[in-house]
Amino acid sequence: MLALISSTIANSIRRPGIPLMLALVLAVPAWAAAVAFVDEYKSGIPWPEPKVIDPGPIGGPPSDATVLFDGTSLDAWNGAENWLVADGACGPHGKGGLTTKDSFGDVQLHIEFATPAEVKGAGQGRGNSGVYFLGKYEVQVLDSYDNQTYFDGQCGSVYKQKPPLVNACRKPGEWQTYDILFTAPRFDDQGQLLKPAAVTVLHNGVVLHNHFELLGDTAYDRPPAYTPHPPTGPIHLQDHGDRVRFRNIWVRPIVEPELPQK
Repeated sequence: MLALISSTIANSIRRPGIPLMLALVLAVPAWAAAVAFVDEYKSGIPWPEPKVIDPGPIGGPPSDATVLFDGTSLDAWNGAENWLVADGACGPHGKGGLTTKDSFGDVQLHIEFATPAEVKGAGQGRGNSGVYFLGKYEVQVLDSYDNQTYFDGQCGSVYKQKPPLVNACRKPGEWQTYDILFTAPRFDDQGQLLKPAAVTVLHNGVVLHNHFELLGDTAYDRPPAYTPHPPTGPIHLQDHGDRVRFRNIWVRPIVEPELPQK
């Protein structure tokens, strides 16, 4: 630890115009990082061996994933009677969305979607759907290929809160991927927010959000707000009236291992 701090101070002093006091200030982050490192291990409790899983085929479900749609069955969903299944994909036809029967908290979600190949409408009226976590927090699905709309409503946005870093959309009709890491919000026993929800979103392998902390739910007609709710909830796919198709949907929990007790 002393070697790390001494090195930081020495490197700072060598820079023209940096006085000793400033060098000491610059050394504080290095000292804090070293202390945190020591604190992590001073208990003598070893980290558990990571669980071994089969990662599965590229894009396919790992061995510890829950498959929500494999191209044939919508048994994992409520509202399946309102969706069509054909050619290994499923999609709405104006009768309502899909909601998982099971509830989930912190998860990794993989889902593939294709907006209609025949382009109709513009803005929010073109290939519109959405992926909701806990039924409240939406990552937007939209045909944003050469299609202007408000930035926090385009494909990959955290709806009405945060535009994507880039527009990574493929052409209408082409299959696209979302890989989303979602962290559920935490509330105390009195319903006060302890920790906001957060998402990391990759669209076609490109990062759109890097652990963005949500301001609340993603309502379309009011500012975002948090209201207390259970730590888990369903995943919902929106029926916005457009024939968006989905396939290869799986989810796996994100669970930190518990350290063994002495």
